[in-house]
Amino acid sequence: MTRVNVNLCYFCYASFNLLIMKNFRRFAAGLAFIVFLSPSLQAQIYINDGFAHTYSIVARDAMTGEMAVGVQSHWFSVGTIVSWGKSGVGVVATQSFVNPAYGPDGLKLMEEGNDAASVLQLLVDDDEGRDVRQVAMLDVNGKVSAYTGSLCIESAHHIVGENFSVQANMMLNDKVVPAMAKAFEENEKLPLADRVLKVMQAAQAEGGDIRGKQSAALIVVHGEKVKESWADKLIDLRVDDHAEPLIELERLLNVHKAYEHMNRGDIAIELNDMPLALEEYGAAEELFPDNLEMKYWKAVALANNDRLEEALPIFKEVFKVDKNWLELTKRLPKSGLLNVSKKEMKRIVE
Repeated sequence: MTRVNVNLCYFCYASFNLLIMKNFRRFAAGLAFIVFLSPSLQAQIYINDGFAHTYSIVARDAMTGEMAVGVQSHWFSVGTIVSWGKSGVGVVATQSFVNPAYGPDGLKLMEEGNDAASVLQLLVDDDEGRDVRQVAMLDVNGKVSAYTGSLCIESAHHIVGENFSVQANMMLNDKVVPAMAKAFEENEKLPLADRVLKVMQAAQAEGGDIRGKQSAALIVVHGEKVKESWADKLIDLRVDDHAEPLIELERLLNVHKAYEHMNRGDIAIELNDMPLALEEYGAAEELFPDNLEMKYWKAVALANNDRLEEALPIFKEVFKVDKNWLELTKRLPKSGLLNVSKKEMKRIVE
């Protein structure tokens, strides 16, 4: 990364404190321009791949081994640079003046057998921009480590506990991080994703980011390594730009749960376990009652299992809202997805 003169650093930092509340983005752009014009000068402030002044949590479920990162910020698409994770390895949150390399490099070193504390120390020691970084790492064994640089913008600090670390910078007050730690410890009976969401909600309730809200993200990975790369993340949700990102993230998490029930229902159908299938489809509908997709495939499953009388009113309800589902139904027999007689098919489409 490009460096700047030490004297210039002090000037920039003093100016930064003066201007941050007036126009942070304009100042940051100006700083980058100064750095660009002075490639031979030395300092501690660097051009970064992104700003993510934010609050976040890295956490592990001691029962399941699952690991997670949750983050919220007043910055666009915060999940693209802050949250990193790999099943059977660990998770990383890298923020403040972000050095995204902490994510992939940290995961690589942990996968090689190094614990979170030694990996974080190694990467921080090697980073000349360490004073403006904030990073937390957690490995598959539950070892946790966090670092907050001395030039991170107040209020900035972290708390490391058993199987978690919560960290924040540019917060409205010093109550945010303690509230996050308290929320994690008080919600130990919840599934990990819900527990992490509670932590972020607690942060926001105490004031959160001094600039407000814009984006949020939540990832959850397995405690064990997986063979297929596409199956690495159990949950991978992002809200890139929203007036209420945590409310939207909670909605998306419920939608995710609903579709998980749908998937389990489909598997139950394959195993010819109709009672379990209907139980799973019912759970999905309860979480996402207005979704036509869920109602429709439940009706298809019923029709395919000689329960047409139960399926007909569901088909009727779906077709009334959107006739495209009726057209889709006519196409299903050819693909083998709807196995009914011609007479039964006539009853469905009429």
